[in-house]
Amino acid sequence: MLKLMYITNQPEIAQIAETAGVDRIFVDMEFIGKDERQKGLDTVKSHHTVQDVAAIKAAVESAEVLVRVNPIHGPLSDYPGSREEIDAVIRAGADVVMLPFFKTVGEVRTFLDLVDGRARTMLLVETPEAVARIDEILALPGIDEVHIGLNDLSLGYGMPFMFQLLADGTVEQLCIKLRQRGVAYGFGGIASLGNGKLPSEFIIKEHYRLGSGCVILSRSFCDVSKVRHIGIINSLFLRGVREIRELEAECEKHAAFFRENEAELRRRVASICGEMGART
Repeated sequence: MLKLMYITNQPEIAQIAETAGVDRIFVDMEFIGKDERQKGLDTVKSHHTVQDVAAIKAAVESAEVLVRVNPIHGPLSDYPGSREEIDAVIRAGADVVMLPFFKTVGEVRTFLDLVDGRARTMLLVETPEAVARIDEILALPGIDEVHIGLNDLSLGYGMPFMFQLLADGTVEQLCIKLRQRGVAYGFGGIASLGNGKLPSEFIIKEHYRLGSGCVILSRSFCDVSKVRHIGIINSLFLRGVREIRELEAECEKHAAFFRENEAELRRRVASICGEMGART
């Protein structure tokens, strides 16, 4: 099953999401450079805090706490540099730390050194420069997971629609490289089933085809800035996650068929090669 991630800094919403079956609560501290590159777009700009990380960690029991920090940066006049930021979120209870919007191998190396094995590491590949250097980046030790960020990556390529990256093979090529390296990966976000410009069921099926392991539940899955009634929010989460899991069960049946076929093919090829070797 896909690991489902939901962005919130509200402990009561985190508990509802966890109870419904969300695997990771996503605390989003990224703000440096985000307003400028997403200027005019209807995107989520959370600017959560270290205090939010601690509050979410205290609120959940089984869900992991994932924290997106800022891109690698030095101290600002009113905000600490990356070393202090990463130290703080790990002390506050981050299980997974995500590095966004990197472009160089050096930035990734610095991030991995700063985390230093104290939490799981996740790279958010969302720049064309990161895609171009992905082989060098994946050669670095200490990368636990990679998430492919379709929104900023599509902007970087000048595409009007983020899911063009699924249609043109960009995501598939990245997934192949990640799978070959044995690195866990996921991509993008989804709304509830039947919703979104590209309905979520099409995207979920691509996750299974490409071997993805995680996805973000987008703001439109349950927009708590618009839905205030806690009972309705609870209902939306329960129904939405249940419907995703039901679709996944159908996808898994087909995935199992092809996995079994691949395994049988490999066994038969090995047997045939063995017989040919015995005859020569």
